[in-house]
Amino acid sequence: MLKNTRQCFGLVSITLHWLMAVLLISLFVMGLYMTSLDYYDPLYHRLPWWHKSLGLLTVFLLIVRFIWKLLNTAPEPLETHKTWEIFIAHLLQQVFYVLIALIGVAGYLISTSKGKSIDFFNGFEVPAIIGDVEESTADLFGSAHEMLAYVLAALVLLHAAAAVKHHFIDKDKTLKRMLGC
Repeated sequence: MLKNTRQCFGLVSITLHWLMAVLLISLFVMGLYMTSLDYYDPLYHRLPWWHKSLGLLTVFLLIVRFIWKLLNTAPEPLETHKTWEIFIAHLLQQVFYVLIALIGVAGYLISTSKGKSIDFFNGFEVPAIIGDVEESTADLFGSAHEMLAYVLAALVLLHAAAAVKHHFIDKDKTLKRMLGC
């Protein structure tokens, strides 16, 4: 089933969830690794291209996911879920959307701070909407990008811990629903 039901997530929601999870974890690890490279490392120039293209893809998928969520039924909370858990889960999902969007905007602003467009997988250019900015402004975008990425990573760990708790301690179907019913 492609669409969600009141009991289960559909294939589209599941695919978007796990694809974005892989992309976000990859982007975080790649970002950490890139900051350790020196100018003469062969990956110094190649990894940023991948990071930017994958980052743009992630923002695109976020938009698709948000639209899909608006047009689709949400599975009902399980009977084992407490009211506060449901509230936190909904709040965390909204925070994820906002953080991913802000990280993407900050990344775009860093990448275009010299007035140059971003090459998206050699397919097309995403134009710069701002001109050449002061280096201190570009550094501010970079700091925001990094700080927000660390916050997102911490919340992703919390999210994963909650899924493990539901699966092994509560022994409910929370995790199984995101793997397919």
